[in-house]
Amino acid sequence: MDDIKAMSFETAMKELEAVVGKLEKGDVPLEESIGLYERGAALRAHCDDKLRAAEEKVAKIALGPDGQPSGLTPVDGL
Repeated sequence: MDDIKAMSFETAMKELEAVVGKLEKGDVPLEESIGLYERGAALRAHCDDKLRAAEEKVAKIALGPDGQPSGLTPVDGL
């Protein structure tokens, strides 16, 4: 699962889609299905973390009086 931590959001999403596709077909042996499900759960958690981090960065962007980004501001609770 360590390799998942190094994945970009896009790479993790592609692999997650492949895992879901295999599970939806239903022709995977039970033991392999369990492994795929566990990997899929780890991939989903990784994607959630990446999205949350991106949302926090966007939330930090401060706009100046002219409506243009003027810097970053701290987000409450961080």
